[in-house]
Amino acid sequence: MKKHSDGSRHPVKVADFDDVSKDILMTAISIFRCLIVTQAPFPESIGVETMLGKEAWNEACQLKGINIKLTPSAIKMLLKRTSHVRGELKTKMRSLTRSFFGFRSSESREVIRQNRDLAESLKEGLSFVFKVCSAMTGIYKTELLQDGINVMWFANRSDEGIVYNKYFNPIPIKVIALMLTAIECCIDEWMQGVKEDIKFTAAAYGSVYNNHLDSLQRFDQRTAPYKLFEKICDNLHDVAR
Repeated sequence: MKKHSDGSRHPVKVADFDDVSKDILMTAISIFRCLIVTQAPFPESIGVETMLGKEAWNEACQLKGINIKLTPSAIKMLLKRTSHVRGELKTKMRSLTRSFFGFRSSESREVIRQNRDLAESLKEGLSFVFKVCSAMTGIYKTELLQDGINVMWFANRSDEGIVYNKYFNPIPIKVIALMLTAIECCIDEWMQGVKEDIKFTAAAYGSVYNNHLDSLQRFDQRTAPYKLFEKICDNLHDVAR
């Protein structure tokens, strides 16, 4: 919080910083968003977030050729982006998930039942992670993964996947786990047949993310001789780029 001359306080904003610090901060925010989604989408502690915040700030200073001290106000601005970037991903995945699987908004009992059955079938055995859900073939090759990555990080030349490509080449395992968690959250919103608004929070989905990450790691280990997962990560990046 920043203190006014009259003693009142207001949340710290980017506009509160001088031009040089603001330039560093905006760059650091973009880098921090990349670090969060690729290294700690659901940070285990404030210490982990702070460490990534410092790393982002230092890299921003190096890119700009200026060394400016990281202040408590600046670190607060950075750490706010953890939930922001997850929320942005969830918002973008909501419409993609709806159209991809064919959920429909309607007051019709039949449509509501179909939505509910569809959501339950997608959650059963996590069939939504497969290219062909009904046959459960092509694990981790669902086109929805590619669609989401394209929209979130590679939509245009100024997007983070292009500007800060080193973080996304190849697409990291934690990004894929985060994507699958976001998709699952979007499916959960249709579990009653009518779309609900479910918050994509660490409290609600941190454990879901860890489960997806564990499954991805096991898949990678079991198929290591064939480099199947490595090929999936490379392909997700190459198609997006």
